[in-house]
Amino acid sequence: MKLNIPELSLVVLIGASGSGKSSFARKHFLSTEIISSDYCRSIVSDDETNQAATTDAFELLHYIAAKRLKAGRLTVIDATNVKPEDRKPLLQLAKDYHCFAVTIVFNLPAQLCHDRNQNRENRNFGIHVVKRHTENLKRSLRHLDREFRYVHILLALPLIW
Repeated sequence: MKLNIPELSLVVLIGASGSGKSSFARKHFLSTEIISSDYCRSIVSDDETNQAATTDAFELLHYIAAKRLKAGRLTVIDATNVKPEDRKPLLQLAKDYHCFAVTIVFNLPAQLCHDRNQNRENRNFGIHVVKRHTENLKRSLRHLDREFRYVHILLALPLIW
């Protein structure tokens, strides 16, 4: 499967924790193109899982994304982005900098995502978190074509890239 991603795009990854967004991004994009909410949390708090740092982390993420888009650089946002309100400021950035809004959606079962999280050292939260992510994602699916110019939905991903 080949994904159509124009050169000047804001690519928004959408999916539950454990769905493979970060692994996919590392395999298919340059490290400099990827802005991860986890990394931004670690920058502002020294802990990528510190949910108390989320507001500051996303301020940083949006700032970096704006600078990259202003420079005409492909930019990939690696965060869950499962709720419309999470995507709204990103879509505004794409509009402000006259670039294409592209999404790659990782629509995987909650149990699979939870199982993957169990193998990750820093993801020891309960399945209820992943179920909430997948429920929010499912509610968003039918409207993504109104938000994004290009929508790519991935239904299954291998465990190892």
